[in-house]
Amino acid sequence: MSLPFRKELEKYKNINEDEILSKLSEEELKQLEHVLDDLDPENALLPAGFRQKDQTSKAATGPFDRDRLLSYLEKQALEHKDREDFVPFTGEKKGKIFIPKEKPIETHTEEKVTLEPELEEALAGASDTELYDLAAVLGVHNMVNNPQFDEEGTSSKDGKGSVRNVVKGEKVKPIFEEPPNPTNVEASLQRMKANDPGLHEVNLNNIKNIPIPTLKEFAKALETNTHVKKFSLAATRSNDPVAVAFADMLKVNKTLKSLNIESNFITGAGILALIDALKENETLTEIKIDNQFVKSEWKQTGSSHALEDAKRY
Repeated sequence: MSLPFRKELEKYKNINEDEILSKLSEEELKQLEHVLDDLDPENALLPAGFRQKDQTSKAATGPFDRDRLLSYLEKQALEHKDREDFVPFTGEKKGKIFIPKEKPIETHTEEKVTLEPELEEALAGASDTELYDLAAVLGVHNMVNNPQFDEEGTSSKDGKGSVRNVVKGEKVKPIFEEPPNPTNVEASLQRMKANDPGLHEVNLNNIKNIPIPTLKEFAKALETNTHVKKFSLAATRSNDPVAVAFADMLKVNKTLKSLNIESNFITGAGILALIDALKENETLTEIKIDNQFVKSEWKQTGSSHALEDAKRY
């Protein structure tokens, strides 16, 4: 079947297409162009005019003025009254009215427990101490762990104590948050610099927003101050530079007796600086540098050096 068809195609190989096209008229060329148009009617991405052949050969029936058409539509819309959709309420009820079902009230009645006559007679004549032992055997822990029974019931001489209340709640002691530190940082610094004779104690504990330079100024002011005997800056986020500044202060100050620098970020180097400064200080009787929030290896190093120096003293 395929061989005869190939033989028929071979006779069209030697045809001169240019010669044939030159003999066609203008109408025939247009018709050939429509036939050869590569159109895709199934391609939804193409406009409608490119999906099929143009078959609109009719002339326009009248003139088209877009502005006049828009003005006419706008005028017609303004002249047409809108329909009123409001429907007045007549009070008519439609459908069934929902009536909730009344749930029966559950009442719990205590069931009367009846025991054998021998058990009732034994429990009626039992003392509180014997009931306590029986509760321990049966696993009634709220009676066994009763502190009131332990204090009052077992303290009687005959061993027959009385339990007034089997279950007794212990009062929980409230733990209140510490109020914020009311110390005025700037005012205290100025009083220390002025060597105020009425200032004997400065407490900066738990004030987190004190800058490091300000803490160094406190140490500098203590070098010449002769009235402050107790200084505390626990939990103020102090670091090694602050510790070194207070170490330099301890070498000069001859009045301070107590220094608290706990709960900060001082490493072993800062602790060693403070301890070395004690060699030149004879008035300080108390120094607190425990509970530093630093890396474990730093803390271990600082603590070991501190213990070694403490042994020397």
